[in-house]
Amino acid sequence: MLKMETQVLLCAIKQAGDEIKRLQSNEFTISYKHGEHLLTSADLLANQILKDELLSCFGNDGWLSEESDDDLKRLEFKRVWVVDPIDGTKEFVQGLPEYAVSVALIEDGVPIMASVYNPAKDQLFHAIKDQGAWLNDRPIYCDRDFEKRLTVLASRTEIAKGAWKYFAKINEVKPMGSIAYKLALVASGYAHATFSLDPKSEWDIAAGILLVQEAGGRVTDTHQNVIKFNQRNTRVNSIVASTQETFSIIHKQIKGNFLHG
Repeated sequence: MLKMETQVLLCAIKQAGDEIKRLQSNEFTISYKHGEHLLTSADLLANQILKDELLSCFGNDGWLSEESDDDLKRLEFKRVWVVDPIDGTKEFVQGLPEYAVSVALIEDGVPIMASVYNPAKDQLFHAIKDQGAWLNDRPIYCDRDFEKRLTVLASRTEIAKGAWKYFAKINEVKPMGSIAYKLALVASGYAHATFSLDPKSEWDIAAGILLVQEAGGRVTDTHQNVIKFNQRNTRVNSIVASTQETFSIIHKQIKGNFLHG
């Protein structure tokens, strides 16, 4: 199941990542969209590569990407590719190896196949619904031992604003860039959890969510609702991803430290 889709996606995402890495040596241009949000020529090139490769093979699928104008005809499609050509553009510009290409194939609102690729570290994650998750073709599991303190990956921006000050007193909080990459790292057992109480776009999290789920973890919003994709409104209110063992713990801590009971 999904053998051809997986082969095409992994080839396309590697191709996009290779081009991003090639442009990393200051050969990219920078502009801004929607005010302060960075946009580089690498974002646009990766987007074009992915769109050309994926839709040339699967022309009956819809398309939703951060770097493409949204065509609401996608709502009529059974399957839709949800794409972030570079999640963590700020880290890419700064030269931090914490950005990733993120692509998920959505069917009836649910991710069924996905990949997250960090070209700076040559880490290629992928997952297939009900079949598992892998890092560079080796199976990964969302499992990490703990005693009293959780290892949690957090947004550098949120940490800088002081939002994690009290939460960090009871956990080991590690700053990390791209949310797609954070989710992939949780899926591979690098941390117990990651979360954001700020709204995210579907393309930020769709691929990473499937990685965590197929690696044996759990993902919801802060109200423990399942997150659906290919919605008219592409913004998701929040996200919490963790190992099965720490799911209730992390939600309780978020409620006590961020949501104030």
